[in-house]
This record gives sequence, structure tokens and C-alpha cells, in this order.
Amino acid sequence: MEIGNFDLERDGTFIIAELSANHGGKIEIAKETIKAAKEIGANAIKLQTYTADTLTLDCDNKDFIIKGGTLWDDKKLYDLYKEAYLPWEWHEELFSYAREIEIDIFSSPFDKTAVDFLEQFNPSAYKIASFEITDHELIRYTASKGKPIIISTGIATIDEIQDAVNICRNTGNKNIILLKCTSSYPAPLEDANLLTIPNLAQTFNVTSGFSDHTLGSTAPIVAVTLGAKVVEKHFILDRSIGGADASFSLDKEEFSQMIEAIRATEKLLGKVDYSMNEKKEKSRQFARSLYVCKDIKEGEKFSEENIKSVRPSYGMHPKYLHDIIGGKAKKDYKLGDRLN
Repeated sequence: MEIGNFDLERDGTFIIAELSANHGGKIEIAKETIKAAKEIGANAIKLQTYTADTLTLDCDNKDFIIKGGTLWDDKKLYDLYKEAYLPWEWHEELFSYAREIEIDIFSSPFDKTAVDFLEQFNPSAYKIASFEITDHELIRYTASKGKPIIISTGIATIDEIQDAVNICRNTGNKNIILLKCTSSYPAPLEDANLLTIPNLAQTFNVTSGFSDHTLGSTAPIVAVTLGAKVVEKHFILDRSIGGADASFSLDKEEFSQMIEAIRATEKLLGKVDYSMNEKKEKSRQFARSLYVCKDIKEGEKFSEENIKSVRPSYGMHPKYLHDIIGGKAKKDYKLGDRLN
């Protein structure tokens, strides 16, 4: 599967820098963040396309007041989203700028009007956020656009995940990526359950990845070792910018270190390989082989007293030791002679 020019099978892990609310209400900060993401080697920058009115109601009813031990407790949903949203009038400039500096860019739409709005920019993919996985109409409409569709599974039951996958496939869209996600902000390490990543791929026959809300970069690195083809992490230029997501976002230096660690992890994982190569062959000089450890006269029997398996490897393979023991020498041997 390809996202833009990135081949998920050939090119490694697709690393997404999530801009989210980390723009401080200024388009200049948003553009600087995109530039920084490009400089440190992220493959894409992701936006969120919504307004407070497309997400919730401007209502003071207690149902619309955040609770439950979150970072945003006692805040009204409408006020949080009004503060955090990225103005739609910025999108054209941000898409244009990202493409100018050659970093991929796409977004999470939160309703059908956002999908229609984003279509004019021909994004390389669409992302469905965890809390939208139960919105069947949004998934159906987004998938129908034929772009790769990335779906976070943070709050979903296994049946709801299956529903989302079925909806995509029923539209003819089979380019589905499911992301393991823990929808806590920040997410405790013990709730990450990263072993779900390969199970998502196996259970639903899709590509799997990881959307991370833990602190630090350990979880994304481990996710890659478990087969995550996509890693998404919140990115902020500097946490002093503040905002709804600042506390669990990585800054430029931290995100850069995460990318370096992921790329090193990819090299370490490599591929299944039992073949011999030049380096292996060269190192074999330090393996053991059969050598004479005591002078032997012609006609004398080979024994464990005069033959020994030692380094280096220029003599006969040690597996032949017991075949040789008891045989008679056909010539004289000196200490250090190799058997071959």
C-alpha cells in the first residue's frame, strides 16, 4: 500500500507528526511546525479538520462538561474545541506549503462537510480519529473517496472495529490501516497493550500501526518491533506554546530522537536471513576446527590426546572428530598442523 509516494512495504515505517492543536492559534507556528517536521525526517504532517459546531453543541448542560479525570475536566466541550481547532481558511496555505517543501500532508475529517472541504486538496489519505470510529456514515463517506483510510481504534470494541473495516470494504476501499491507540491523555504505559498491533493485522487482514499518546518515545519504538507500519505521534515546536495537547506532545528534539530510534530499529530488525555473506565468512576464522595438539607419528592412532577442536577454523569441521578418532595417521603430524 502507498500513502503518497511512500510504499509501506518498501520504505519502512510511515511516521506521522500530528499537528492537532499545537499551533497556538497562529498560522506562522503551524507552518514552522510543518517545516520542523520535514527537517527531522517525519514522513507526513497531519491536521484535524473540524469546528466546535461540527463536533458538539454549544450547551451548558452537564452532559457537555468534561469529566472523568482528563486534562480538560470541568471544561465545556464546545469551548475546548473552539480553542483547539485549526481554522479552515488556513488549510489551503498549509497544504501548499507542505507540498512546496516536500512533506506529505493530510487530515482527520470529523464530519462529511470536512471531507468535502478536504477533497479539493486531494490529500494522500484520510484519518478517522478514535472517537469517530462509531460514526458509520462518516467512515462510509470518507472511505468512498478511494484514498487510504487510517482508523484509530482507541475506544472501539472488536465488533466496532470489524464494522468499520466492513464499511470501508463495502465501498470498495481495501486500503485500510488500523492503529492501536489508547485514548488517554497521556496514556499510561501499562495500558498500551502493544501486542494488539500484530493481532489487528492478523484478525482483520489489514495493515496495522500505532497512534501514541504515551509520554516519551519508548512505545513507538516497541511498536515498530511488533510490526507497526504507521506511527503517529503529537508534535509541537515547543511546549511553551501551550494548548490542549502540549503536555503529551514531543518537541522537535524529542521527535527527532524518536525518528532516529525508529530508523535504527528498522535496521536492527532487517529481514529473516540465514545466508552467508562476506562478513560472516570473514568472521568464521574464529570458529573451531580440528588441529593436532600433540606430535603424531605415521601409523599412530588419532585420539583425544593428539587431536583437538580449537580456534581458528582452517582445519576440518569439528563434527568429524569422532569419525577420525581411532583411525591411523598416514603421515607424520606436528603440533599445530590442521586436519583437512
